[in-house]
Amino acid sequence: MKTDTIRRREQNTAWIMLLPALLLLLLVFAYPIARAFWLSLFTQNLGTKLQAEFSGLDNYVRMAGDGRFWQSFLTTSIFTTTSVLLELLLGMGIALVLNQRFLGRSLVRTSAILPWALPTALIGLAWAWIFNDQFGVVNDLLLRLGLITTGINWLGEPNLARIAVIFADVWKTTPFISILLLAGLQSISADLYEAHAIDGASPWQSFRQITLPLLMPQILIAALFRFAQAFGVFDLIAVMTNGGPGGATEVVSLYIYSTVMRYLDFGYGAALVVVTFLLLVVMVAIASFLLSKSRPTKGMA
Repeated sequence: MKTDTIRRREQNTAWIMLLPALLLLLLVFAYPIARAFWLSLFTQNLGTKLQAEFSGLDNYVRMAGDGRFWQSFLTTSIFTTTSVLLELLLGMGIALVLNQRFLGRSLVRTSAILPWALPTALIGLAWAWIFNDQFGVVNDLLLRLGLITTGINWLGEPNLARIAVIFADVWKTTPFISILLLAGLQSISADLYEAHAIDGASPWQSFRQITLPLLMPQILIAALFRFAQAFGVFDLIAVMTNGGPGGATEVVSLYIYSTVMRYLDFGYGAALVVVTFLLLVVMVAIASFLLSKSRPTKGMA
């Protein structure tokens, strides 16, 4: 009985200490989302009428038939899926290398995180010049190697522009994945690998049977963070292509920005924000479920 009382008192103390942070979260996140949902129920376009009119779910019905929205959603999905998968694969490889002991490891670890630390807009501008069809480094290297005879218009052709923005995003954010996975690798005891090697296991078997299962929580957390960031990507694509050519790289965030800031359609823009938010909530719920399933049970050694 005394133990239950102490535990209950500790729980109450914890909630009291968390209360300021919870109130701040409600103020910063919950209120804007609730405000956006309320605004999405109105028709308010400053380009045609200043007074907002209640329209119910008309904005959502309009969204269902908006081909440009669904195209931007498809582009966002392709960009997000491809970027996150490549970053997980490359980040895992880099984390495994950085987890080994070698001369200058600290310097290499510090250097590896620099791309992620640089401002995204600056990185986007740099890659836009790297992929420039006349003065870009990529075309210059390909010409010197004899692989092409004329410069390729990387950012002027739809498929090549998609590849270029994905490449730039992977280059910038792979260090973020590698650092998270490296932290997970360092928490795995070396005794497990030694015991597995004594049993005759190969390095690949140790990776598959020890590293991956124990690293799965970190992998899911990294994938969750990167999905949320990649799905809401704006500044990188805005600087590199501004959604072009011909809308080939227009993601949902760019479409929302154009709807609100260029066409001043606040009601419909709010509906786009709400739907995007709900999609992210669904992905967070799925990732949280997978994360809970990946944790070892208390009965396991």
